[in-house]
Amino acid sequence: MNFNYIDKEYINLLKNIQNYFYASQNSIHKARNEIKIIDFNGESLVVKSFKTPNIINKIIYTFFRDSKAKKSYENSMKIFDFVPKPIGYIEFHKFGLIDDSYFVSEKFDYDFTIREPLRDYNFENKKEIFEAFAQFTFELHENNIFHLDYSLGNILIKKDDGSYIFKVVDINRMEFKKLSVDERLKNFSKLWAKDADLKVIINEYAKLIKSDTDYCVKIALKYSQAHKDRKNLKKRLRGQQVVD
Repeated sequence: MNFNYIDKEYINLLKNIQNYFYASQNSIHKARNEIKIIDFNGESLVVKSFKTPNIINKIIYTFFRDSKAKKSYENSMKIFDFVPKPIGYIEFHKFGLIDDSYFVSEKFDYDFTIREPLRDYNFENKKEIFEAFAQFTFELHENNIFHLDYSLGNILIKKDDGSYIFKVVDINRMEFKKLSVDERLKNFSKLWAKDADLKVIINEYAKLIKSDTDYCVKIALKYSQAHKDRKNLKKRLRGQQVVD
């Protein structure tokens, strides 16, 4: 097994994470991967179990590329202030190849995700949330952080005495580089935001990067619409209902 951790008090947790995970009935997401909440020494932790890879990917993740669990932990350590506190990761091997892998982080008690204000027309304090979100994204970008899955469910928000605290999750796919203006604006495209809401966000963001507002709005809307068109085309080809 391979593992790493933020503090040695979590060594036994990681080595026995399979038992903790399967014993927990508190599953908060189950699809390709599963996420559960567990209790450890009075602390609520979030455990992400990554789908056991097929034989080809087992070879790739064993010999040529870091596993998603390892990437999640290492990326979290790089952007520590922007994510729920990372605890550690562990990989279990079978016949010399990666089998199960887990990433553990502190549970962040958020109130909602960016999805709610973007989807609910009557959501309270939308403008203030969008402007705070623009500030948070600006801070990510200023730290050369490009989250490749910057989407509705991966941006957590907690109300805090009149202000908002943001954290990002699902961070195994990231790039760390100096971003151009267009790359910054493209990073908003997966939000599936209505044009009016995106304009509020981008108006604030343009001020922060000291760039022309009209240009920024035009480019952000172009990337947003291109993403929607691409996704809806795939839905049509599958016979599924498209989303506005």
